[in-house]
Formats: sequence, C-alpha cells, structure tokens
Amino acid sequence: MNLNQKAIELLEENQYDKSLKLFKKAVEIKRDVQSLNNLAWVYCHEEDDDTSALPLLEEAIKMNPKSHFPYNLVGEIYCRQEKWESAKDILEKAIFIQPSKTAYNNLAVANYHLGNIEDASQYFLLASEPSDYAMYSHVKCLIELDNKSEAKRKLDTFSESDDEFVGEVDIADLYVEIACYEDAIKWFEKGWNSYWKQLNWISRYIYSLLKMNNPTRSQELLNEAINEKIEEIKDAHEEECGEDWTESDKQSHIKELLNEKNEYEQMIEKISSGYIPSMEFDTSFQKACYLFGCNRHNHPEYRG
Repeated sequence: MNLNQKAIELLEENQYDKSLKLFKKAVEIKRDVQSLNNLAWVYCHEEDDDTSALPLLEEAIKMNPKSHFPYNLVGEIYCRQEKWESAKDILEKAIFIQPSKTAYNNLAVANYHLGNIEDASQYFLLASEPSDYAMYSHVKCLIELDNKSEAKRKLDTFSESDDEFVGEVDIADLYVEIACYEDAIKWFEKGWNSYWKQLNWISRYIYSLLKMNNPTRSQELLNEAINEKIEEIKDAHEEECGEDWTESDKQSHIKELLNEKNEYEQMIEKISSGYIPSMEFDTSFQKACYLFGCNRHNHPEYRG
C-alpha cells in the first residue's frame, strides 16, 4: 500500500489528523498532480479551507493534467466564491477533458448567474436525472426563456417515485409560474402536511386557490397556519432564556412570529387587492469526490 492509498484509508476510517499528515507528506515528497490535487480536496471537503486549496490546484493545473479532477475542483471553489466567469471558464476545460453531470450542473449554475439562461438551460438538462433539482432548474430556465409549453411538458413528467424527486411544493411553484393553477393546487395539497409552513409558498398556494375561485379552501388553510403560529408564539413565550438564547433573542423571535401571523390574517385581502407573490429560486451547485486512488468511487491513481 503506497502513501496515497494509506492516507485515503485513514480518511475512510475517520482518522483525519493522521490522514492529513500523510496527504501533506505526499506533497513534500513529490509535488505532482496527484499529491497536490488530493491535499487540496481534503482542505476543501474536510476543513472548508478553499484558501489553502486553491494555490495547490493552480500549481497542479500548470502541469496540464490529463484528468478533469483539478479543473472540476477549482470550478467548485469558484462557485462557492461566486466567481461565475472564472467558474465557467475552468468548468468548460473540465468538460472538454471528460464530461460529468456534476460539471454540467456547476457550469449551468455559473451561466445562470451570468445571465446566459439558454446555455444554463441546456447544461442543467445534461446534468439532470428524472425529477431532480437539475431538471427543476432546467424547467425554471425554460420559463424564463418564455418556452412555457415545453416547461409544462417537462413538469408533467415529474414523479414522487423518482429517486431524486425535488419535492411537491417546488413543483407546484413552477406550475404557478406558468399559470397552471389547477396543477399547482394539486401539488401544494400533496406537500401541505410534509413541508414547513412558510409565508412565501403558502401565499402562492392561496394565490392559486383564489385564481380558481376557491376562497373557502383558502380560508381553511390560512386558519390552520394561523393556529399553528399561535401555538409557536405560546411555546416561544414559555421558552427559558440562557447564554445562547437571551431575552432579547426571545422577544425578537416572538415579534417575528406575530408578524407572520398578521401576514396570514391579511393574505386573502392582500392578494385580492392585486398582490402577486413572487417565486423564490436559487441555484444549487454540486460537490463530488475528486480523490485520485479512491477505491470507494473507483478512481484510479493519476497517470500523467
């Protein structure tokens, strides 16, 4: 067993300090693509230390590696740092060497934030599995591109039985975006008892119901949300304070809960007066194992 394999084995056994020493030792012995990349990956994924990882990866990339690993890892770092143009450039190089769904997804994220929605849409599709967040993001891009018929066709294929199913309320949100309120209501209803009650998505549920002329169901749901909020306020009043939860924290929390209760109480009137609740959407970049020699992911050691 060589030094790299021993370091990875120790990492698998959660003997992190010993593992890190061996990854560092490998770099001291020979600063090559494998040792630099693997130490950088450990910094990124075990210590959340991109600052230490990036110079190691830049050194590795100067060696023109034949593997996509260092490029993908730099792309991941740039996504975390929201350096979207840099992320786009490095991920395009990674994909040129070897395409992967993770790289396609992160390249889609970079393009989305750069305003390249058509490119983002295509890359999200390449990154997607049935009913997952990448497919969801692809549909969101289609809507932004005003291709609502294709967006609906794709949305209609989402299924709770798929392994990476994004979630009922998320699907409902996209149906609201394309004004398919009946479909939206169906999915909101499915998610009502399993999702945390939040103002944004509940307001969009109520908006859909009012669009379908169903104020009675709207009020029933709001009454349930208001009663839950009353219970939360009661619990908050009874909560004991301490070092980590001061009286000021408690009062601030109670004020927030009261504001939310007030929003629910006024929601029907507000929407009926013309308010259109907006959709909340954020991209999600992906991480992966880029360790040369990782047996668990069937990664061979680097061969230059």
